Amino acid sequence: MERIFRRKLYERLLEWKRVSNGKTAIMVEGARRVGKSTLVELFAKNEYESYIIVDFNEASDDVRALFDNLINKDYIFLQLQSIYNVILKERKSVIVFDEVQSCPKARQAIKYLVKDGRYDYIETGSLISIKKNTKDITLPSEEERVTLYPMDYEEFRWAMGDETTVPILRTFFDKKLPLDKAHRDKMRDFRLYMLVGGMPQAVSTFIETNNFCMVDLAKRNIIHIYLDDFQKLDPTGRLETLFKEIPSQLSQASNRFKPYGILGDVDEDKMMELLKNLEDSKTTLFSFHSNEPNVGMSLTRDISKFKVFCADTGLFVTLAFWDKDITENVIYQKLLNDKLSTNLGYIYENIIAQMLAAAGNKLFYYTWAKDATHNYEIDFLLSRGAKLQPIEVKSSGYKSHTSLDAFCDKYSHIIERRYLIYTKDLKKDGQTVLLPVYMTPFL
Repeated sequence: MERIFRRKLYERLLEWKRVSNGKTAIMVEGARRVGKSTLVELFAKNEYESYIIVDFNEASDDVRALFDNLINKDYIFLQLQSIYNVILKERKSVIVFDEVQSCPKARQAIKYLVKDGRYDYIETGSLISIKKNTKDITLPSEEERVTLYPMDYEEFRWAMGDETTVPILRTFFDKKLPLDKAHRDKMRDFRLYMLVGGMPQAVSTFIETNNFCMVDLAKRNIIHIYLDDFQKLDPTGRLETLFKEIPSQLSQASNRFKPYGILGDVDEDKMMELLKNLEDSKTTLFSFHSNEPNVGMSLTRDISKFKVFCADTGLFVTLAFWDKDITENVIYQKLLNDKLSTNLGYIYENIIAQMLAAAGNKLFYYTWAKDATHNYEIDFLLSRGAKLQPIEVKSSGYKSHTSLDAFCDKYSHIIERRYLIYTKDLKKDGQTVLLPVYMTPFL
């Protein structure tokens, strides 16, 4: 029996249904196995009198052929009702195109179906390679797009039956108060989230078995699905190699992802295509270097300098120990108890990237020369109104923040607040707020 988890995107779908009232379709994008189909089916069941789900990964040729010719929409709707044995009701029913990237003609049809106005339309899509699957079609402008990310920390706590932790943490954050004795337990709870991650299958396995080996197996299965998808897009294997190298690239001292260092000599256009596919797959998060930190960071981003994170830190942990058949429980127990000796700074950087992205932030970082051999680095830059919030990440209780201080001297006129995110309790150090990692979503 599949568990149904509460997801925040449900509220966004409700808002779309109310405001759009049939004037647009909505496309829910996200990586495979992130819970799109489950969420959309739950929404269709709860919010409409009837619904049809057309899963294009398994739809028959007859169903696909319906979208080759849109002249007679009555015929299309009659056929769908007959094939799926559902009665559609005008303005009270929804048609879901699941995994719509597998049938580009259906996606193109959205424009005309929305204009027809009888029903609502929801699409889901993953690994959408814009070039491959949409090059011969007109993308519908009548389509709103939202992204379903892996479960965020609050959704994870909800899944654990805990509705109170995150609101309480927010109160402490708002009042800038330390948690004192409660901090240690909150860090342990948070490390559990880092290890299990936010993929519904992994969370479900943890709840059912309480066994990290079983959770790791569930995560490996998801990663294998991703690798198979990458193989289909790029049979040379280069795309999956880029994905598998994310942990080792982040663990190096260098402040960017080096695709040529991984793949060697690749034609520049081909490399751009591979990286675009990696980004489009939603299995990763790209953070770009801002060449001139200011509020319009998208205008000064350097597309040749970037970092790549896994969209789910639970999968990242499994990838980091990929060479072992199953990441033994002992590794998980040590990670959970904060006893693993390897430098795990990069895991913390990944979880912070994940939480910032889930909260709607675009990811940027900034580096500049300190001297002939060293750089200063700001791990994340958030734009807030006309100001910036620079963030430095430490994987320990280490409190020094040289880069942050240098950055704030250099750009003092546009700094709103400055944060060092680390594993210890909340405190202030002059102008800098030292923030426990579990408070990142409140920034």
